[in-house]
Amino acid sequence: MTRRFASVACVPAAALATGAASSAASSAASSAAHADTPLAYFLHSGGPASHPVRLLDWGLAALCAFVVVAIAAVLVYAVIRRRPAGGDDGHPRADDERAANHIVGIGTAVSAVLLFGALVGMLRVLVAVADPPRDPALTLRVTAYDWWWKVSYPQDAGTDGAAFVTANELHIPVGEPVLIQLDSADVIHAFWVPALAGKTQTIPGQTNHQWIEADRPGVYRGQCTQYCGAQHAHMAFEVVADPPDAFARWLDAQRRPAAAPISPAAQRGQHLFDERCAACHTIRGTDARGAQAPDLTHLGSRRLLAAGEFPNTPANLDTWIAHAQRIKPGTLMPDFDLAPADAHDLDAWLTTLQ
Repeated sequence: MTRRFASVACVPAAALATGAASSAASSAASSAAHADTPLAYFLHSGGPASHPVRLLDWGLAALCAFVVVAIAAVLVYAVIRRRPAGGDDGHPRADDERAANHIVGIGTAVSAVLLFGALVGMLRVLVAVADPPRDPALTLRVTAYDWWWKVSYPQDAGTDGAAFVTANELHIPVGEPVLIQLDSADVIHAFWVPALAGKTQTIPGQTNHQWIEADRPGVYRGQCTQYCGAQHAHMAFEVVADPPDAFARWLDAQRRPAAAPISPAAQRGQHLFDERCAACHTIRGTDARGAQAPDLTHLGSRRLLAAGEFPNTPANLDTWIAHAQRIKPGTLMPDFDLAPADAHDLDAWLTTLQ
């Protein structure tokens, strides 16, 4: 059964800090990665699926602010107001009781009207974002893992090219609705790109749907917002909105298998990868066909590493390979203590995966 669970309430994303305070290198790399993710991503919309959500956000924020101010004003009035004298028997007079009941009645009526208005607004937004305004130009399948995102592109994604898989980075064409089929390989996660849409849960054994559309080219930060374990805060991804021609070029490049290594160092690096990494990772065009970790066929084309932890640079890649358990404790990626010569050869191979 296919169901839709779309939440329109937006909350601040969890802080994105490295889990290894003792590792200065990993902390510095993580800080650099998050420098280009401004708070504006969470306060402004970048597509039609997020416009109604953002309006509802501001409306609910204004309603909450009004309630806080009103309650504070009533409390201040109650504190400074002189209590009226009671009747001869010491009990409040009937007029005082009627006045108090009148105030309570007004407060109850106003609260009911405001809450009903909020309910109507929420339902209207849910209807507005339930389905795209026209047939999606692309359908992607996103599977959540602890703690990364698998992105599967279909065979007919834009052209008649072959299907392929990437990780932690979705490319979409600007101005076109894209349907996202969401599922989970382990526990409940939540897919959220605040500038493009509300949150939708990924649930094991169930496929949920969400659609996104970007009004303009750019990189839109996404985050898991359902607590899913120790590295929940370090489970980010990016949506890259490309102009149609750039998107077509990206598709064509991603469909190609990895280039064969040419240099002796890269050849030795591929052999080392096949021995140490192929059980978990896939590199199309090679014997590496693991399914429990990200597809690395075009690793070099991605902006970030380790589900948004730091920029994709050779130095950061070396740090991740050697100290994955310090950077993201509990992840399935083990630390690899490689000899300098082996590390050099592995780098020579991985840098060819463009």
